Amino acid sequence: MNIKRMKLITLAVFIIFAGCRESTWHSIEVENPVYKPNHVFEEFDDLSSPLAGQLISKFQPDTIFHGETDEFKRILLLRHWIKSVITILDYAAPYPGEGNVERILDYALEGQGYDCGYFMRVQNAIMNSYGYLSRTLGSGPGLKGVRDGHHGINEIWVNKYNKWFLSDAKYDSHFEKDGIPLSALEVRNEYIKNGGADIQSVRGPDREPFDYDETVGRSHAEFVELYHWVSWDTWNNRFTNWPDYTERLMMFEDDYFRNNTWYRGGRPHWAYDTPYLRLVRDIDDLYFTPNTIASEVDIEGNIARIKLISDTPNLKEYQMKERSGGNWVTVEPEFEMKLRRRSHEPVFRTMNLAGVTGPEHRIRIERQ
Repeated sequence: MNIKRMKLITLAVFIIFAGCRESTWHSIEVENPVYKPNHVFEEFDDLSSPLAGQLISKFQPDTIFHGETDEFKRILLLRHWIKSVITILDYAAPYPGEGNVERILDYALEGQGYDCGYFMRVQNAIMNSYGYLSRTLGSGPGLKGVRDGHHGINEIWVNKYNKWFLSDAKYDSHFEKDGIPLSALEVRNEYIKNGGADIQSVRGPDREPFDYDETVGRSHAEFVELYHWVSWDTWNNRFTNWPDYTERLMMFEDDYFRNNTWYRGGRPHWAYDTPYLRLVRDIDDLYFTPNTIASEVDIEGNIARIKLISDTPNLKEYQMKERSGGNWVTVEPEFEMKLRRRSHEPVFRTMNLAGVTGPEHRIRIERQ
């Protein structure tokens, strides 16, 4: 047999074996919103409670955003509604209604004014009732001999930006940097850096920039100073669990915390050295990512076993669709998918009990 014929036979055998070799599927890494689990926050308002629907049906704040599809704009419109209903009245405790949000709104509609803590309670209840996850915080300048006081605010999770942002219902305002809304800790860090010179105060649903609020006589720098010191409530079910709400605070223990003191009422904050204060060293624990998904993919033959993971309060279901199109369908947290094509790219999202969906999470599986 000549050499040429031997080469042809060898090539033919290689082609036959190559054709018989079974293709395999592999999971390809893709960029997704970052998932950070919740380790420190204990409870959020329960949307299965009748109170959530009752608050909406009685006061109907959603009438202000009919037709608005942008989630962030809807949140700002709801905040603006709260500001339009409640007038500011500081230093007038005791206030009627105590911590009951429905009664607070009843009195507010009759002209009763409230301080920041009541704005905070109402914003928390309204946002959570619509499925926009909110939590309660305390803040203050905390400067001994200069400025003291305390302020009640909220942070609200925005799926559009995949982040928390500080929302102040009393002043219908928040802060932005390069068009992105900032969290309470981001504002605090900007204050420490240079007094907030690099960020912008904005107010109302149209995010109107301002340097001075003539209605309350406060400048941008003074607003930023309000969030110099920040604490988070461990329990965030003030609305649906009232009056059995448990109070415990968390603070971020970084070098600044360790080297400085938060003053309230002319003395160090009352929570220092008490069982009510929990110090958190990992910023990701404070800024976990609700509604966001992580996934695990295990492939055997032409079967992909997919596990979805999320820390989503009031989770109703996971949904999936093919990236190329199709409708969203409900899937279990763990399920099997048969692989038939050369490439699969399913997209997943969470949906909570209020019908609000989270950021999309993609998986790519390719045959090689």
